[in-house]
Amino acid sequence: MSRFRARVRVMPRPSILDPAGLAVSHALGELGFAGIADVRLGRAVELLLEAATADAARDSALKMCERLLANPVTEDFVLETVEPAT
Repeated sequence: MSRFRARVRVMPRPSILDPAGLAVSHALGELGFAGIADVRLGRAVELLLEAATADAARDSALKMCERLLANPVTEDFVLETVEPAT
């Protein structure tokens, strides 16, 4: 077995209201930052996992996203990278 590091980005779907993003957008305006059109807040998840191959690690990470890490009703996810852990 080898170790792999997977990086996932989870974001609210564009059609879903993002109250945290609205709060940050408003706060940035209050701090004097102009030109903020929209702010969406999500989260980054980094997984260190063991698998036989990079493809097996990717499959496992995708299943984790689908079953737990992202809410399929309100969030989208992107599996950004799966690379050997150093």
